[in-house]
Amino acid sequence: MQQLFKLAALFAPLLLCSMTTRAQDLTSDKTPSAPINLTGASSAPQEPLSLWYRQPAKQWVEALAIGNGRLGGMVFGGLEHERIGLNEDTFWSCQPYDPANAEALQYLPEARRLIFAGEYKAAENLINSKMRGKPPGQASYQPIGDLTLDFPVQGEVSDYRRDLNLDTAIASVTYTQNGTKFTREVFVSPTSQVMVVRLSADKPGQIAFSASLRSPQQVMMATEGTDTLVMKGNGGGPGRIGIPGTLRFESRLRVLPQGGTLSANETSLTVKNADSALLLLDAATAFRNYHDISGDPSAITKTHIASAVAKSFDALRAAHIAEHQRLFRRVAFDLGTTDAAKVPTDERLKNFAKGAADPQLPVLYYQFGRYLLISSSRPGGQPANLQGIWNESSEPPWDSKYTININTEMNYWPAETTNLSELTEPLVHMVKDMSETGTRTAKLHYGARGWVAHHNTDLWRATEAIDPAFFGTWPMGGAWLCTHLWEHYQFTGDKKFLAQVYPELKGASQFFLDTLIEDPKHHWLVVSPTISPENAHPFGTSVTAGTTMDASILRDLFAQTAQAAEILGQDKEFRAQVLATRARLMPFQVGKAGQLQEWMEDWDTQAPEQNHRHISHLYGLFPGAQISPRQTPELATAAHKTLDTRGDITTGWAIAWRINCWARLHDGDRTYRIVKALLDPSRTYPNLFDAHPPFQIDGNFGGTSGMTEMLLQSQNGEIELLPALPSQWQGGSIKGLRARGGFEVDIAWQNGKLASATIHSTWGKNPKVRYGEKMLSIRLKVGGIVHLDSQLKPVKVPSL
Repeated sequence: MQQLFKLAALFAPLLLCSMTTRAQDLTSDKTPSAPINLTGASSAPQEPLSLWYRQPAKQWVEALAIGNGRLGGMVFGGLEHERIGLNEDTFWSCQPYDPANAEALQYLPEARRLIFAGEYKAAENLINSKMRGKPPGQASYQPIGDLTLDFPVQGEVSDYRRDLNLDTAIASVTYTQNGTKFTREVFVSPTSQVMVVRLSADKPGQIAFSASLRSPQQVMMATEGTDTLVMKGNGGGPGRIGIPGTLRFESRLRVLPQGGTLSANETSLTVKNADSALLLLDAATAFRNYHDISGDPSAITKTHIASAVAKSFDALRAAHIAEHQRLFRRVAFDLGTTDAAKVPTDERLKNFAKGAADPQLPVLYYQFGRYLLISSSRPGGQPANLQGIWNESSEPPWDSKYTININTEMNYWPAETTNLSELTEPLVHMVKDMSETGTRTAKLHYGARGWVAHHNTDLWRATEAIDPAFFGTWPMGGAWLCTHLWEHYQFTGDKKFLAQVYPELKGASQFFLDTLIEDPKHHWLVVSPTISPENAHPFGTSVTAGTTMDASILRDLFAQTAQAAEILGQDKEFRAQVLATRARLMPFQVGKAGQLQEWMEDWDTQAPEQNHRHISHLYGLFPGAQISPRQTPELATAAHKTLDTRGDITTGWAIAWRINCWARLHDGDRTYRIVKALLDPSRTYPNLFDAHPPFQIDGNFGGTSGMTEMLLQSQNGEIELLPALPSQWQGGSIKGLRARGGFEVDIAWQNGKLASATIHSTWGKNPKVRYGEKMLSIRLKVGGIVHLDSQLKPVKVPSL
């Protein structure tokens, strides 16, 4: 009996996760009973997964992000003037266009000759003048504008609180004015496809405001009746690449007051003396696909609003919460909590940087990353871009597009491991689109079969080389994205999906079968021209032939394509050709300083930026799995040296990449120090957005991925538990992570050591489980479950 109680205690954190989740269903949608005074300290209990503040937001990176994958909002929470920033994922500048450069092919042999002759700068100049896309830039993601609410705030305001509940995906503002408590609730429904705003008070007749829409675009405003405001426009002017913006959009707002009066003029709707008010907003564009903008945005917004109007606020809210929690509650993470968690989020960040013991802050950041992916990438929509779906500017940094030499890939690093697999569908769809446009680029630019994409793409799926050659001469973007297709198969085991994406894998491989050339010195097959993304070598440019990153990506692409062909029983001869070519790729090399070489030649110590943000040559460590401490110890040591040289402190997203790499090297304490660096106010904004700076969302996703890698890895045919557990996380639990091969994993630990684990088979059989040097091979049927104790021994768990 004593042993049974001991086992029950060990597994309690895992068993209680689901019980706690069910209990939260009863309470998580309630407004906290004790709001925060604007000037006084608060002793109010906090929701464990909430961002909250004592004051309105003054800038974008303080506002609260909400979204349903397609439609995004940023809630500022102003008292007299509420601003909710509006985005829609298909609203971009320009229109369908073809950037193919038909003359690039004739200059390709000369560019390669110059590179192999060591005339790298001359090659760069040639590429800049003759071998970039036309135009040499791409479209930019655009803001729709703002929903603004003006309130007649008079008298003293107290007890102000602004919060975002990650568990319900609802942003709220509460305050007391002249003895009346006011509440705003805002969410973007994935079920009704509208933004919902509800304004209420604890006394009748107190709701009064004017609602309007504004935009940085050229728009026309109109009202329909007394309750609907409509804003129409086009997607910006020619911009920096000279292609007119002809994509039509519409935003539609309907106001439904309970009691009081409602009136309209040409630009606003005004409510007076109401008990409450419900606002329903939608935005849509004429986008159908990357080559068709014949859609009817007005019909879309009318349909969505009409459907939502037929439902009560309670019904809209309940359906929204249920759909959000279907995804969000798959993973529960607990590191304990302290009094440090009782202060507002912006203050917690500052205190954590000063050394406050706040173990729940990394958990909040972790779950915020999952929340952002749920809110910015849902099936049927566009992939999360550089800012997810939340962009304020008509001239955003780096166009807020898809930078596919690291940033877009990083956005999806946590999708499979944190149990959000279906959210990769927009990325998969984009890769399929790019394989079509990239086929033309491959033929015209390189004279090759298959398809290719360089370092950026946009809504129109442009795949040509853009920007100065220093940044854009990199034909590996499509190949890297293809590895995400294989990752999805590794986690889901979906052969139908594999068959659907095999043409993209095959086409990407075909391109490199046609374009790889033999290096005259070593006789390896290399990519030329290329770069190691955005990093200069000692000869005044980045342009070269043969980089470690290129070879690493191609080793993965070729192996994955060959495996897919074998699984599907297709292309036996092609598979043999792919594997034979793979064997001739440039190998990993350890340089004279003990580092993993970045280039074919040992230039690393002479490169001008020793602390460069990109660590492209460590692709094989993460997200790849070609380097590991156990299987390739010499290369792992070289990777360690490279990471030491590059340093830990850099841009936000680059810090996140380092977290993942150090976790793969099994150094938990070093990894944790870098997690702390990512959570520093210099790299995390008050609303928890990642700071490059400026705001760039990939660091959020990379941080969530990195913390997952600290607790679970599965890249080498093993499910490894707690591979990089830091000494600062002495006790905790995580439930619902996914492992390659078809498994769901729950883990609990005490005193810095494994306490228990549970392996659920989703489709996999007979997993190999590792904890430190302990290994266990388990016979497990599909759908089966095994509970393991601290020594990896299977045990029966008594009911609680």
